Amino acid sequence: MREGQVEAERTSVGVAEARELILGAVAPLGTETVGLAEASGRVLAESIRAGISLPPADNSAMDGYAVRAADTAGAPVTLRMGEDLPAGKRSQRKLVAGEAARIMTGAALPEGADAVVMVEDTETDGARVVLHRSASLGQHVRRAGEDVRPGTPIAEPGAVLRAPLVGMLAALGRALVSVRTRPRVAVLATGDELVEPDRLRDDGRIASSNSYALCAALREIGAEPVYLGIAPDEPEVIAQRFRAALACDAVISSGGVSVGDRDWIKRVLVSLGGKMRLWRIAMKPGAPLAFVWVDGKPVFGLPGNPVSTFVTFEQFVRPALLRMMGHTKIFRPVTRARLDAEYTKPAGRAHFVRVALEERAGEWWATQSGEQGSNILLSLVRADGLAFVPAEATRLARGESVAVQRVHDAALAAEPGI
Repeated sequence: MREGQVEAERTSVGVAEARELILGAVAPLGTETVGLAEASGRVLAESIRAGISLPPADNSAMDGYAVRAADTAGAPVTLRMGEDLPAGKRSQRKLVAGEAARIMTGAALPEGADAVVMVEDTETDGARVVLHRSASLGQHVRRAGEDVRPGTPIAEPGAVLRAPLVGMLAALGRALVSVRTRPRVAVLATGDELVEPDRLRDDGRIASSNSYALCAALREIGAEPVYLGIAPDEPEVIAQRFRAALACDAVISSGGVSVGDRDWIKRVLVSLGGKMRLWRIAMKPGAPLAFVWVDGKPVFGLPGNPVSTFVTFEQFVRPALLRMMGHTKIFRPVTRARLDAEYTKPAGRAHFVRVALEERAGEWWATQSGEQGSNILLSLVRADGLAFVPAEATRLARGESVAVQRVHDAALAAEPGI
């Protein structure tokens, strides 16, 4: 074993220490310029300031008639019909006293007009229009620049390009925007016992569900998964797959990181020049996790049991990738909930318990969503979150408050909360 491997394997570290170590090792990737149509969900890499006014001119908030407010006093009044102004057309003449211009929502007011009477309060009489209500100065008028003016701050680096921001950029005439690069993440499963789902037979082997779950989780955060298939428990083949994987920005493998005779991941990565930063974490499920730095790339060797894979991805890999993508908020939101039943465990390892949440009398209650074995996927499917039980705890009474990490919430938090 090389220097660093022994150090990493000396003892288990706590969840918070492991998270700090991993997040401290990764940094945002570079930037690229993309078209606005491809920018949705990306992380902004530039400061945005308005270059124009929105609206660019005083315009109508209603379908109706642009008028001089003074001409409507003592309504009902009758005014001459002037020009017709659809949206997108600017008047080339001034509205004079005693005249009204038919105007559509969003159309620029003609010079001289200072109010709009909505069409419901009017009726036409040949070349004239009868206004049944008087108008106050500025009525139904959107003022130029009331949304933004040139120089108004719009967004800073780290902002997520959600629909409103994309719409604002389009309104400002931006066709291109600078964003953080999306990571390409290699996904590799290892193990002679694994087959692709469409090759599942009654021969003792199991489907490689972790690969598909990981690729789905990567797509959910906007990363680009690169699936490299299943590697058998042969160190030469595993090494070959990892060499190919290192063309990506990060690598995730599942299986082969424990202490069995055929658990090759750590040894292979060290043989490729990798430096072991972390191996064991004092948590359940998911104690074995290899975090290795190889050729300037982070490699995450996750455990093979499906729930262990999911939990370690959620706690360590997901926030690390979000940081690489330039996000400033990288953690799942946390809710406080009361336990619906007593929970006991030995001291020494933190537990992540799959729970369903129910609101009762204004408080959240957490109930185990099923069996808690690291191979039990159904309780994960039925879970709303992961209840965190600290390493030092041995017994939590019914009704005691715990932090529950909400694993299906699209919102992100700046702090881990656990």
